[in-house]
Amino acid sequence: MTVNRGMLCRVFIAVAVAVLSAACSQLKQTKPLLPVSDYERMIVGRFDADYVGTDNCVAKCHAHDKITDDFRHSVHGEQIKPGTGLPLVNCESCHGPGSLAIMDLPEDPELNDARKTKCDSKTFLDILNLPAQAQSLICLKCHSAASIPTLAHWNASAHALSDVSCLDCHKLHQGPQQKVKHEEMAELCYGCHPQVRIENNLYSHHPLVEKKMACADCHDVHGSTQESLLKGDTPKETCTKCHMEKQGPFVFEHGDVTENCTNCHSPHGSTNNQLLNTTMPFLCLQCHAGHMAGTTGTKQLFSNRCTDCHSQIHGSDIPSTGVTGLGTMRQ
Repeated sequence: MTVNRGMLCRVFIAVAVAVLSAACSQLKQTKPLLPVSDYERMIVGRFDADYVGTDNCVAKCHAHDKITDDFRHSVHGEQIKPGTGLPLVNCESCHGPGSLAIMDLPEDPELNDARKTKCDSKTFLDILNLPAQAQSLICLKCHSAASIPTLAHWNASAHALSDVSCLDCHKLHQGPQQKVKHEEMAELCYGCHPQVRIENNLYSHHPLVEKKMACADCHDVHGSTQESLLKGDTPKETCTKCHMEKQGPFVFEHGDVTENCTNCHSPHGSTNNQLLNTTMPFLCLQCHAGHMAGTTGTKQLFSNRCTDCHSQIHGSDIPSTGVTGLGTMRQ
């Protein structure tokens, strides 16, 4: 029988195309990710671990009674899943499946307390020894969706890139309050920013030491599009939230003030009045040439504070008085 090589080639190509098409179609199919609970079992290293609920975890001893009570009165513990009435967040949401931890404990909590028998915490997620990014992922599995836009910039923020995790600032087992208290925030931030502590203790400072302000009033600790994690779209917008009289717009604007308040002011503290970077007139002379103040028949060196004459340095709707040098600056 004569074999038609051309026909064989066409058949082979057709079969190959069919196989490749079938393989490609399989690759294009949507395959859902595993549930988060399955990944937590993988991290623990025991696929036979199961979720048993907070009540079952803490029923066999009283060691965690205060932590459990604090958690139930916290913003996390008060959330209830619609339809089931079960807690939306519980201990296992962070610590992973708990069945193995209590598997060998007797049912009598009083006996366990008397014997000081503890659950096997090694079967939980080893949260404290996880990398900072992994610690944050435990929180982000819920908060990446629930806390937008607060966490929209977290992954690219200075804190996340410096290996700061959520647990470094949020102490979840120190009471029902799971956010940093306003009056305690500065002390927490000083732990990583000692230079700011020093500046806040200088003569002129924002009232953080007096507990009238907190770092989060100016900085978005979860991420920002500005430098230094500042809130708002520009440094001036951050400052004029409180200093609204400096906001403008003014007919006659001071260019440096329009650009950035820190051109003249040290926001965390200064040895000079009004948080100025340096004293006057030397602060102004960095940009403006010195000039003589005219008097009757003579001229003398102007060496006092510039604001004695130029009082509206942040901007004005009134033109300058027309004197030479610094006096001609449009306010």
